[in-house]
Amino acid sequence: MTNPFPPLVSPAPSRSRIGWRKPLVLLLVIALAGGGWLTLRTKNSNAKQAGSDQPKSHAFELAASDVALIDARELRITLPLSGSLMPLVQATIKSKVAAEVRETLVREGMQVKRGQVIAQLDTADLQARYATQQATLDEAKAKLALANKNHDINQMLLKQKYISQNAFDTAHNSVEVAEATVKSASSQVEIAQRAMNDATIRAPIDGIVSKREVQQGDKVSLDSPLFSIMDLSLMTLEAQVPASEIPRVKLGQDVTFSVDGFQDRRFTGKVTRINPATETGSRAIKVYIAVSNSDGALKGGMYAKGAITLEKSAVGPLLPLTALRRENGIDVVYTVENNLVVAQPVKLGLRNDDENLAEVTSGLAPGAHVIVVKLDGVKPGSAVKMVEIVSAKRAS
Repeated sequence: MTNPFPPLVSPAPSRSRIGWRKPLVLLLVIALAGGGWLTLRTKNSNAKQAGSDQPKSHAFELAASDVALIDARELRITLPLSGSLMPLVQATIKSKVAAEVRETLVREGMQVKRGQVIAQLDTADLQARYATQQATLDEAKAKLALANKNHDINQMLLKQKYISQNAFDTAHNSVEVAEATVKSASSQVEIAQRAMNDATIRAPIDGIVSKREVQQGDKVSLDSPLFSIMDLSLMTLEAQVPASEIPRVKLGQDVTFSVDGFQDRRFTGKVTRINPATETGSRAIKVYIAVSNSDGALKGGMYAKGAITLEKSAVGPLLPLTALRRENGIDVVYTVENNLVVAQPVKLGLRNDDENLAEVTSGLAPGAHVIVVKLDGVKPGSAVKMVEIVSAKRAS
């Protein structure tokens, strides 16, 4: 009897159909896997290429010694010098008479005023000499009076013709001789009076006693030195300059110098005189510098070292010469602006190779940052970083 319902399970496929489906599925899987790998590789390759096309962002870091901050001041060309300081005004007081020193009233280091009595000599002998000269004068005056009286009498006798003209002339000559004798005696009295006045020793200038040569009781002769006085308000620095440098030295040039013991203080002066002859042996020429010393800090004989300012610029930007570059025949410097290197043309004026500085007449302003060293890879347009300490570095 035939089954009216069909079987629920499909009959097994035949071996021939199963055999060609399996290779087909395997090929499809392999194809899909290969396509995905190619797609991923292409994306990675494009990403790498895109990354390589973008510019790399790298900034050079500048050290404090690589950059200088430009400031404004004078630039000076100087000539070194050294020499001794001496007071412009000083005096050595000598005795004008021979006498014994009765007393001295001042010592070294004491301040004196002009006209002040500083010593007294004994006047006993001088007074005796004065008295003698005064007596001589009185005698001469008496003889003159007698001669005048005889002259008047002889004149009357001559008119009455009691005497001759020769006798009258002799009497007249006696008057002239007596008058001359009076004048001579008067001058001797004045000399004796002056000698008595000279026994009182007075300071000829305002200043400080630098040396006392005598003591009380000493006997001094004519022209014996008694005291030395210095006026320290104005000093003179005497310095020797090589003859080859003299053409550069001019009257009125500024001088700055220092003195041992005043390390933190700088003194100033001006060239006021130039000796017209060279010194024997050294062949150098002396230059004299006037120095104001109102506070009396400088003393006579101090040794000073300094320099004459031969030339100076106006106050303006000063550039370290190490920052200067020559490009296409033009002087340029590399400045840092907004963290980028900029080539800035400049014009220079006065140069000082000793200080390694130059005056900038145009192209650079105070406050600019300039690169003072040659750095590989740093060129206009390069990005740079500056450490904060650079801002405190100044051109010097």
